[in-house]
Amino acid sequence: MLSLATASLVLPLVLVLYFLWSFLLLLFRQARSPLRHLPGPPSASLFMGNLQELHDQENTGLVARWARTYGNAFVYRGFMGGVRLMLVDPVAINYVMNRGYDYPKPDFVRDSLASMAAGYEGLLTAEGEMHRKQRKILNQAFSAAQVKSFTPIFWEKAVRLRDIWLDITASPLSFFTPADPLTTQEPTNGAVAADPEPATTTVLSPSALTTSFLPNPFSSFVPSKASPPFPSTIKSRHAALPTIESVSAPCRLDVLPWLARATLDVIGAAGFGYAFNSLEAAAERRESESELARAFAVIFSTARKFRVMTVLQVWFPVLRNFRTENAAMRQATATMRKIGTELIEQRREPVLAETEKAVHASEKTDAIEGDKTALGRDLLSVLIRSNVAEVPTQRMSMNEILCQISTFLAAGHETSSSSLTWTLYALSRNPAVQARLRDELRSLRVPPGLAMDGTTITRANTADNTDPHAAFFEQIMQLPYLDAVVRESLRLYAPITTTMRVAGADDVIPVGAPFTDRRGRECPEIRVRQGDIISIPIQALNKSTEVWGDDAEVFRPERWIQPGEGGKRRAAVQGLWGNMMTFGGGTPVNGNRSCIGYRFALSEIKIFLYVLVRDLDFSIDPAIEIEKKVNVLTRPSVKSEPHRGNQMPLYIRRVLPLDDGCEDGRM
Repeated sequence: MLSLATASLVLPLVLVLYFLWSFLLLLFRQARSPLRHLPGPPSASLFMGNLQELHDQENTGLVARWARTYGNAFVYRGFMGGVRLMLVDPVAINYVMNRGYDYPKPDFVRDSLASMAAGYEGLLTAEGEMHRKQRKILNQAFSAAQVKSFTPIFWEKAVRLRDIWLDITASPLSFFTPADPLTTQEPTNGAVAADPEPATTTVLSPSALTTSFLPNPFSSFVPSKASPPFPSTIKSRHAALPTIESVSAPCRLDVLPWLARATLDVIGAAGFGYAFNSLEAAAERRESESELARAFAVIFSTARKFRVMTVLQVWFPVLRNFRTENAAMRQATATMRKIGTELIEQRREPVLAETEKAVHASEKTDAIEGDKTALGRDLLSVLIRSNVAEVPTQRMSMNEILCQISTFLAAGHETSSSSLTWTLYALSRNPAVQARLRDELRSLRVPPGLAMDGTTITRANTADNTDPHAAFFEQIMQLPYLDAVVRESLRLYAPITTTMRVAGADDVIPVGAPFTDRRGRECPEIRVRQGDIISIPIQALNKSTEVWGDDAEVFRPERWIQPGEGGKRRAAVQGLWGNMMTFGGGTPVNGNRSCIGYRFALSEIKIFLYVLVRDLDFSIDPAIEIEKKVNVLTRPSVKSEPHRGNQMPLYIRRVLPLDDGCEDGRM
């Protein structure tokens, strides 16, 4: 046997040889990749390649410039000069996106998502047969009929947010911007102490900064000094709205954290019957959040931190076996699982009883499908039934269910809040569009029985419990200019600007038109080898002048309603929705990785816009330049105020109320 001294010498040598061998294999594979012959920009750095340039490409238009110079299929350099394929060619993008299982997410992307979704068994991180099974089970929770049952929840939270903002306009000298209660506050540098509009605190949460490698989906909650302070006492939602005379001047407000809190409350209530009370906590200036909200904040703020180890794990996968978690992270994960388990146990007996009743009534044995007119089809009910299904292809484990809960809480609120924030920004920059939209919204009167304080709204849990206001909500969904505004906003401000895939095997990717490689050869296709990384710049495709015309960078909703402008888009892009890749794409046969909750998001966005834009006018200081900060999701930041983190400071004021027959001024 080896002595202890000998082993202590041999072990480091073995590790050095392993890392050296792995590194040489990596370089050898990159050197033999067929992608090395494709055109592309020169590497800016031996270690970082072009990655540093790409960090700010949403503000610089770098990908579009590269596409004009090198074509719609080119390569850029990653770590240590590794070649990565960038596709702006619609034919090639459709090919890759429609083969989700042949082109899965790279491991380092899955690792990042898993750290935020508490595991590899959620819909965002699962691959292959596990993903196929989960997608089939969860589809029923996001059907068109089920999403319609959530509209009363969207309405209630939108009305509450509108009331809070109206209260702010009535007391503009004494309000604050809601903050993340878990963040350790640190003194700011004295260089930024002289603030023309100081907030109640002069500190900034570290999690607000957007320079980290991974995102914090709760970073929208952090304080921004862009807004004045908030009223110490929030009026009851039953109180009469202020008169127009008291709010004639606009009030500056950071809308980002408020929208994030409202949409978090929505997904908690609609998906799981859980009350985060995040909006109320901020409105009432409570110092505590719900236990689950605190746990998620810890998980996301930890996951987003940049570490050198994160980079090394891409090169040396064995290092993934040596991850460590701090005590706060372990406690937060345990809290999340505990509350998730409690939610399941609270609903298990009613759901199973309902399932058994439906099975007996219909004389069926399928515990998942059952009687679709009777079974509750909200997300939590679907998850519980899947856990007890007798058919293996319809069964999810408890760990899978817990991963789904964290996945949908994170993805379900942040994408909607980001989209709403950017839409209000676009409307602020385009007052004529905002005025036309408000005219359309006000042309659809609120029915007399629908209270604007949300107190009379109740959720219809099944198809038998019909919502009396369903026809009105459906009319909102069908408003043509509202639909055009939402489409145009999601085109120009896609929540996810880039996605990455890796070739699961050697393959040939078709292209829309032949191109010339570095050797001067004409290429009618792109050859890739297993392991080659592919970047798909969704936002660049959404702004392509070849697809959208010379005014592709302009916010012009009319492009969606003017005849003759859609044919070229339909021929070019095969995305899930709107002839765009904003919600992804895919096929059920070979990997549908498109957004399963897109109907939920669109309905939520439209309801919020109807309530907010109908009664509030939004504008922005023309001197302010808003930048995009991208860490998986796209968040706004004021270019001249990077120390304040993510923020969207807008001016809001109340618009004269309509005469709807309501004496208190409500709709």
